[in-house]
Amino acid sequence: MALKSAIEWTESTWNPVTGCSRQSDGCTHCYAERMAKRLKAMGSPNYAHGFRVTVHRDSLKLPLKWKKPQMIFVNSMGDLFHEKVPQRFIQDVFQVMAEASQHQFQVLTKRSERLREIHKTLDWPDNVWMGVTVENEDCRFRIDDLRGTGAKIKFLSLEPLLGPLPKLNLKKIDWVIVGGESGPGARPMQPEWVLDIRDQCLRAGVPFFFKQWGGFNKKKNGRILDGRTWDQLPVDLARILK
Repeated sequence: MALKSAIEWTESTWNPVTGCSRQSDGCTHCYAERMAKRLKAMGSPNYAHGFRVTVHRDSLKLPLKWKKPQMIFVNSMGDLFHEKVPQRFIQDVFQVMAEASQHQFQVLTKRSERLREIHKTLDWPDNVWMGVTVENEDCRFRIDDLRGTGAKIKFLSLEPLLGPLPKLNLKKIDWVIVGGESGPGARPMQPEWVLDIRDQCLRAGVPFFFKQWGGFNKKKNGRILDGRTWDQLPVDLARILK
């Protein structure tokens, strides 16, 4: 588990699964793949296989040991719903999240088809937020897959945003995150794409979080949109994480 995550919309990360494989256009410049190669070169035992999908049963119970309530991003270095992750292990992860009820867990996947296939086999505790990545029009179908799950809070990560997404169906969606691609070879994100999504969220009453403009130097480009930061969340965390 990593304390004080650099990801703007969470606090900590927990990686019971590491590694992944490319799924769609948003994977082209995957930061997790670059980081896994770096960690392997540094001799990190959890990355001995680089970015190959690996289940870490020794990490499964970590959230139960962390007593202070946290927002925890599950699998920042992989995809819990990857086809190589056993269904039984996914169920075990959900069981741990249910037991660690002091935390809020954020699960994000690009593999919404598998999510749709197995969501009825999972117990959905109230502290699990389920999200899908939608980077362009080709991935819009993931929203419908997410909508059919039993997650209490359902969110969209429109990052890296690679094109406009007009007329989003935000029914039963509780939160929208938008961010541009960052790092080497980052593809540009147009302001009008972001403003349109922000306005859709405002009209629908859906909390909107703008993560970053991205680019090679994401810190320099910042995260100001229309003169302010947008850090809206789907719940009152000050009340929950106390």
